[in-house]
Amino acid sequence: MEELLNSLVNTAIHLFELVGVVVLIVAGVCGVVNYIRQDPMVRLKLAQGMALCLEFKLGSEILRTVVVRDLKEIAIVGAIIALRAALTFLIHWEIKNEKGESEAILEEKERRKSLGEKPHQEETHK
Repeated sequence: MEELLNSLVNTAIHLFELVGVVVLIVAGVCGVVNYIRQDPMVRLKLAQGMALCLEFKLGSEILRTVVVRDLKEIAIVGAIIALRAALTFLIHWEIKNEKGESEAILEEKERRKSLGEKPHQEETHK
């Protein structure tokens, strides 16, 4: 029974790791494409992809705690979980700030458009 649990958990760990890597690759490629297209939401979309990737990676580390065998492994896994949780927190904070900035820029563009004004030069290149 223990071997079955270890096998199942290890498979799930590898699956979560793989999904996290795929999400990061897709987010990175989309980020480059959106940057080339000069999408004003490029940073926000990339940060959201990174946050999702970290969620999967964090999930795999939490699963890893099920199969650890000694205190040294627990300490290493705990440190990795703490680091990934801190990164997730920072990325979510960045997403919140970026959303606020993006919404303000879009509102200003809409306001100018409704008034018939032309956008400022620096706003068109962000």
